[in-house]
Amino acid sequence: MSKSSDNSRLEFILEMIEDIEYIIADDGSITKSLKNRKSKHALLMCLLQIGETLNRVESLALQEQLPIKGAYDVRNFIAHDYEGVNLALIEKILRSLIPELKTTIKKL
Repeated sequence: MSKSSDNSRLEFILEMIEDIEYIIADDGSITKSLKNRKSKHALLMCLLQIGETLNRVESLALQEQLPIKGAYDVRNFIAHDYEGVNLALIEKILRSLIPELKTTIKKL
């Protein structure tokens, strides 16, 4: 694949992050979003999409700078619901790791 394909993937991830930000802003907080059934499922789908898309990044230089394994692990737990999704972990991801990922991608 080409560099532009990876760029498209990163743009898609930024769109998913913007969707996450919109959902949280619409509900008023991360905690409220995770208590709202529709919002919770939408947030989980965005995280699933982020993990899946990061896993498809082909550039080794980009792979070294992105949290691909962790994001893909989260994707797997959401997709396969191992023992139920830990919402405290999801809240931590939304509160700290997603903003860090956004900053990293924008720098790239």
